Amino acid sequence: MSTAPSPRVIDFLGAFATGGLLTLMVWFNGTLAVTGSLLFASWVPHVTGSILAIAVLLFLRPTKASTVRAPWWAYLGGVSGAVTVVVTSFTMSTPLAISGTIALGLGGQMIFSLAADKWGIMGLPQRDPTWRDMAALTLILTGSIILIYFGGA
Repeated sequence: MSTAPSPRVIDFLGAFATGGLLTLMVWFNGTLAVTGSLLFASWVPHVTGSILAIAVLLFLRPTKASTVRAPWWAYLGGVSGAVTVVVTSFTMSTPLAISGTIALGLGGQMIFSLAADKWGIMGLPQRDPTWRDMAALTLILTGSIILIYFGGA
């Protein structure tokens, strides 16, 4: 049995709100891509996010959390974020629309996270996927297919 603490309601609300914000981000960036270009749709959120982050850091003046340096690969998050913005901005204006883009993105996140758990990618603790994990993945992928091919018809 796992000794990890059970999730709290605030954890579920935070994750749910993040999903809503992600959908808004895809919509905003897709609209920028349609009216401008994929490059423009990628630069706008990164520049505005950087400006906001700098303003928050200047306002809050947080203390340094650790003197330990992050591994080199941790800085690649910006690259994957930029690629994500470009790809979702493009796919939003295809027949997938926002719902298909988000559904397939969730499936991709689930597959990568199960692989990361299984093999302990990037220093994560190893954990074998359970039958519940596989059932959840099956439901997510099945729901994605239903949404894309049979939704909105």
